[in-house]
Amino acid sequence: MAKRKIAFPKRGEIYLVNFDPTVGSEIQKTRPALILQNDISNQYSPITIVAAITSQFDPETYPTEVLINPPEGGLTVTSVVLLNQIRSIDKQRLVKRMGVISDRLMGYVDNAIQISLGLIEL
Repeated sequence: MAKRKIAFPKRGEIYLVNFDPTVGSEIQKTRPALILQNDISNQYSPITIVAAITSQFDPETYPTEVLINPPEGGLTVTSVVLLNQIRSIDKQRLVKRMGVISDRLMGYVDNAIQISLGLIEL
């Protein structure tokens, strides 16, 4: 993968991310992902933490999913953030910045992260 210089990503931004190569049931291909890692770590670390986003989902979302309606975050179709598909990635996997989500929506993401990690009960 060619090295690209990208201004450091910020928590709450959506980037197009190249997830390949993958193994087994890991989320695949180049797709949007939400930056979860804090801004200080994003500024100084070569890695970041993201949650994959997909437009293929059941009408009934799970507690570990957060619905995003366009044009929020630069998305063009209704999608969900998959907080059960959290990954640490090298920032070289970031293809381009798409946009940023609202603080309100980020609050829902934070709650879904806690559910996914078992930090709070359903």
